[in-house]
Amino acid sequence: MPRLFTGLEIPIDLAADLALLRGGLSGARWIDVENYHLTLRFIGDIDDKTAYDVAAVLETVRRQPFTVRLEELGSFGGDRPRAIVAKAKPAQALLELQAEQERLMRRIGIPPEPRKFTPHVTLARLRGASTLAVADYLAMRGGFFSRSFEAARFVLFSSRDSVGGGPYVVEAAYPLQSRTRQDAIASR
Repeated sequence: MPRLFTGLEIPIDLAADLALLRGGLSGARWIDVENYHLTLRFIGDIDDKTAYDVAAVLETVRRQPFTVRLEELGSFGGDRPRAIVAKAKPAQALLELQAEQERLMRRIGIPPEPRKFTPHVTLARLRGASTLAVADYLAMRGGFFSRSFEAARFVLFSSRDSVGGGPYVVEAAYPLQSRTRQDAIASR
């Protein structure tokens, strides 16, 4: 049974910049650089037939390339921090791509995603890190400046059932392409 999700790959140069933020936080398990990604839609553990349906329905997505901007470092979990993340600006094109994938997954019978979409790249998973230690880590890296990249495709990833953080395998890639005149006419 594959565990699937869709996402955006992080370019190598940006991943290298993010890797410089590793270290200096007790209780952090840092994600391997090659596994950095921005999740669009977690699908979960599904059977092979449903996986085929997912891959096929994603072929229908027609979106233009867009810019993703990582704006700030943060954490998830509030009083019990569970992750260090680089948060992405929720730009319209990114939100629309994620919403379309949510609709498509529901259409083929996958339950709705219960969590609100917050675009981010997970840098570390935390276990036992205090809120003070996390706050200190983030304060020390307050000089993180935004980085951006062009999203030219989204991918269907698979992962093994593990503690998290990969390894992830690209099962299929879906290019984001500028609309042709014929596509624009057909969508009217």
